[in-house]
Amino acid sequence: MSGILDLLNSDLGKQIISGVSSDSNQSESKTADVMSMALPLLMGAMKKNATTPEGAEGLMNALNTKHDGSILDNLGSLFEGGVDNSVKQDGAGILKHVLGNSENNVTNAISQKSGLDTSSVMNILKVAAPLVLGYLGKQQKQQQVQSSSGIEGLLGGILGGDNKQQSMIESLLDGNNDGSVIDDLAGMFLGGSKGKSGGLGSLLGGFLK
Repeated sequence: MSGILDLLNSDLGKQIISGVSSDSNQSESKTADVMSMALPLLMGAMKKNATTPEGAEGLMNALNTKHDGSILDNLGSLFEGGVDNSVKQDGAGILKHVLGNSENNVTNAISQKSGLDTSSVMNILKVAAPLVLGYLGKQQKQQQVQSSSGIEGLLGGILGGDNKQQSMIESLLDGNNDGSVIDDLAGMFLGGSKGKSGGLGSLLGGFLK
């Protein structure tokens, strides 16, 4: 199954990083850093929400209606002249729904790790959120997930099924940390200071040169 890392290392990922970078007036490397932490966190938050019948059903409804993946079909149009305000408003709504009371905690943690101010991080997240749901919508169709009971498994597959990673994500979402959780997550996604191999940093480095 295609994972979130595959998305960011694909030609589609290059378009997304470049487009979001241009729209947010941030460098591609900083944008990549933020998105490499944000995308797994958003997927992890959705997976956590999907553990309840109500959360799973709500996500399925969103995928079956508005977020069917069509947003990814014409990224050139999406980013040309700047992302439309309606898309960002949609992204803000997604973040509030998915992250809930953890929104500030997540934004602050990514800000501290990336070196960007929280406003810049939020601008990136508002564009990233509809793209994440669009990617999930495409995966739902490809994997033929037709019931809310299968959405948690789909999300787990995209995240790679790493229970430690999901546990850390939930710790950050619950706010039960002093900021160290994002360091551990960045170590997994960005290669980190612990010399971990196979992280997202090595993948992103391939197309940000």
